[in-house]
Amino acid sequence: MQLLSSAECELGLYNQAILGFPLKMTPPAELVLPQASQWRAASAVDVISRLAADRRIVMINEAHHDAHTRVLALELLPRLRALGFDYFAAEALVDTDPGLEKRGYPTAASGTEYLQEPVYGEIVREAIRLGFTVVPYDVEGHVSTQARDIGQAENLYREVFARDAHARLFVLAGYAHIDKAKGRLGNVLPMAAQLQALTGFDPLSIDQTQFLETGKNHSGDYQQLIGRFRPKTASVLVNRSDGKVWSASPALYDANVILPPTVTVRSFGNDRMLNGEAVKNVTDASRMTLGSLTTMDWMQRPGWLSLEGARRHVAIDSSLCRMRLPCVVEATYADEPADAIAADRYAFVRPDTASDLYLRPGHYRLTVKGLGGKTLSQQTITVTGPRTESLPTSR
Repeated sequence: MQLLSSAECELGLYNQAILGFPLKMTPPAELVLPQASQWRAASAVDVISRLAADRRIVMINEAHHDAHTRVLALELLPRLRALGFDYFAAEALVDTDPGLEKRGYPTAASGTEYLQEPVYGEIVREAIRLGFTVVPYDVEGHVSTQARDIGQAENLYREVFARDAHARLFVLAGYAHIDKAKGRLGNVLPMAAQLQALTGFDPLSIDQTQFLETGKNHSGDYQQLIGRFRPKTASVLVNRSDGKVWSASPALYDANVILPPTVTVRSFGNDRMLNGEAVKNVTDASRMTLGSLTTMDWMQRPGWLSLEGARRHVAIDSSLCRMRLPCVVEATYADEPADAIAADRYAFVRPDTASDLYLRPGHYRLTVKGLGGKTLSQQTITVTGPRTESLPTSR
């Protein structure tokens, strides 16, 4: 299920990926969720930047099927660079693309399948633009989890701290590799703990995967936190008395990030009526279990894709596929080649459907591909102001 949902994520079907793999992590033993009377939601970007001021290593994790967990890394890059962080390591990169930094953008050969997802590509572009030294660090081949985490830590030490005694490192990793003790990986000592032992530096480890949106479970820990704190952006919880940041597992990581929900009844294109009755609460995730909801193929894309207004939405529809379905519509920066990671993409699987691409102002090559990657059409588009752009359709 995770592989299928990761593929949906790469195709721009972000809400479908969440619903297709409703990942719920095992809660920590004796977990007590915080109450709003004692804790408040605060900007994760602001708080993490403050906590990182005197750290040498910052680690943040992501869920491979949920690109929403990648946005925070993109937002943190300029803040951490301003603090003096100069190395950025990403789990999805491979070490067989020596021209990556000079070129300025990732291609299909720059990393694993997770890098093919457009937001991940934007993270790598932004890191290079800001002047980070970009570091691949994952272990190649099929090895045990323990061997992988040991290898990851050794690679980071060798490529960063053994070469630069003053280095400050920002790491984007998957799941529990950012943990500083055994626990979520069973008896495996995670990469963060291994790197701490090698360097002597206590990483600032930030978790985004313990409390994930599933779109279906209306009584789980995530939904309880959303109901109590109602975050509008990526948030951490700060104690109202002493200012400490909440961690569900302080021995493993330093803070939990709570992301606002993206899958609601509105995601299905109708926020007023369901079965002929008025929908009273479109953010109630329990309604996602109702079989009367329209097919997931018709789902709207999540609003976080605008990146706080930095990207405009460009209207597209399935007529671009020229009656050859399924098809993928993707926008690549005009000054980058065809094998560069797309700025955004969306897959149409049914006729007579519409959606949006989310793109920064600029020039793009819009390519429509059918089965087997065959190019069906191509055009150049320009994205300008804040209004919604609309493409000419192909009949």
